[in-house]
Amino acid sequence: MKSIGFATLSIGLLFAVPGLAQTPPAVKTPVLYLDQAWSQADREWYYNFSQGSAVLSYDIFLNLEVAGTEELFRSDENSERLGFIPQPANPNSNPDGLPVGISKTKVATAIQDWPAGDYAGLTCAGCHEAQLNYKGTRVRIHGGASTTINMKAIAGSLGDALQAVLTNPAKFDRLASKLGASTADAKAVLRTRVERETARIVSYDTRTMATPVEWGPGRMDALSLIANRVTSVLPKIHENWTTPIAPVKPPFLWNAPQGLWTQWAGIVQDPIARNFGETAGVYLPIDLTSKTPAEGLFQSNAAIRELQAVEDQLGRLAPPSWPEEVFGKIDREKAKVGKALFMENCAGCHNAWPYRWTEPNRFGKRFILVGLVPQTYVGTDPAQIEAARPFALVGQFRPFLPPQFRGKDVLPPRVLQVVIQRAVLGVALSKLKLTDAEQAALHGYREYPSPPPPEHVYKAAPRDGVWATPPFMHNGSVPNLYEVLLPAAERTKTFHRGSEFDPVKVGLDTTAASGAFLMDTTLLGNSNAGHSFEDAPRGEGVIGPLLTEDQRWALVEYLKSIPETPGRVTPFGGPSGGNAAP
Repeated sequence: MKSIGFATLSIGLLFAVPGLAQTPPAVKTPVLYLDQAWSQADREWYYNFSQGSAVLSYDIFLNLEVAGTEELFRSDENSERLGFIPQPANPNSNPDGLPVGISKTKVATAIQDWPAGDYAGLTCAGCHEAQLNYKGTRVRIHGGASTTINMKAIAGSLGDALQAVLTNPAKFDRLASKLGASTADAKAVLRTRVERETARIVSYDTRTMATPVEWGPGRMDALSLIANRVTSVLPKIHENWTTPIAPVKPPFLWNAPQGLWTQWAGIVQDPIARNFGETAGVYLPIDLTSKTPAEGLFQSNAAIRELQAVEDQLGRLAPPSWPEEVFGKIDREKAKVGKALFMENCAGCHNAWPYRWTEPNRFGKRFILVGLVPQTYVGTDPAQIEAARPFALVGQFRPFLPPQFRGKDVLPPRVLQVVIQRAVLGVALSKLKLTDAEQAALHGYREYPSPPPPEHVYKAAPRDGVWATPPFMHNGSVPNLYEVLLPAAERTKTFHRGSEFDPVKVGLDTTAASGAFLMDTTLLGNSNAGHSFEDAPRGEGVIGPLLTEDQRWALVEYLKSIPETPGRVTPFGGPSGGNAAP
């Protein structure tokens, strides 16, 4: 197993916050960066680029204290409590020592309640970068699924910190002093700023993210968060709010640019639409209340070039290979047995290297075929399908609907969301004045019009590198790969989501030793039913035969062994020579 190298990371004290990982205080532990075909420069850029998100004014963020203490909110210790990966300051890419997933963002022109200026914003690396801890070694997974990021805790604790500034004179004075606000007028201006930003963040926590079931670390209902911001919160159409009841883990990103469909439900092909939609869900400034485009309607802080750059970089990201020097040797003979079982029972949906590809499109590009399995067949948790309300009010967007929807007062929420996002994206793209060739590249060489997305399916992508993405199923309801291969009724129904990796069953520690959040699979959105291997007719949750213990362990060994070549990047556009794999 080739690795890029080791580094060290200072891990600070983690307090016993419910649902968040705990580690010993002040321990310096090695970090192993696997060979995923990225250079150090690639990694540093991915960790720190801005995607246009603007959460909180940068000067306030740098100096804000945690509620109840004088500890800086951005400290390594607090960042880690919230699930971020701390990183040291770097004069070139990260001068202020922000954690992975937070970057400095410039809003050049005021947009609604975002005045022009610098902001701290979220980036895709916050959710799509993972770290697996094992016996003191931290294994970094580029483009992986974070097991620790806690979006509810982030929004809630940030709102608490800001409200504490407004209610605690000593805290306010310390912040004012750090920002140079020494006069009464300057302090009044600062208080107004804090009040405005507090209202925005508290609303995100208590309205956009309001949910009856705690998501815990490494899970969020991303689709509902995007829909709520775009169709309800930003346009101020409160009736369109939907309860985010379908928390999922972040999908891994290797092979995403090469795949025909993305997202857990297989609903997107166009990469810029996908990446822009993600940003829209995490504090992208967008004007959705002005009366007309001339007055600012559909203006945004979209970072189109950066979103294209990250997509291009992900297109040359290799799946991670199992680090035998840390997690133990792979039994290659057992893996061969597992490979035969996988090809017989799993590859029909999940595809396997060198993959089955589409026929070339008009750009000469092929894409990896991904399984689109009806939820009624695979039987996994249906909350993502059931989350959206049936209709949404069109409101002020009525004059701007495409011809086929003119005159409508209500639309399906997904349709209204797509209409609004396309309008916002269209305005952003119009400023770039792209050539036809540039537009084709931006859209990932997809053909238009796009085919309608499949409904009520879950995507079954290739499994290369899946070992590095625990816990399993789209909602993180199965703690390890071994249990994925069991009859669903025999899976663990409640388990703690630990931060320590389990290289035997290939998953996370399920005791409370390394993580306090209790995953209860009997709760709404948390079901670990379906994808069951048992002696029963296929369908209604049964996808394979009852496996013996030896067969299960052989399959686990095979899944540990892929990709079989470290650093192997899937060619974008299809295999060389244009030949699809059989």
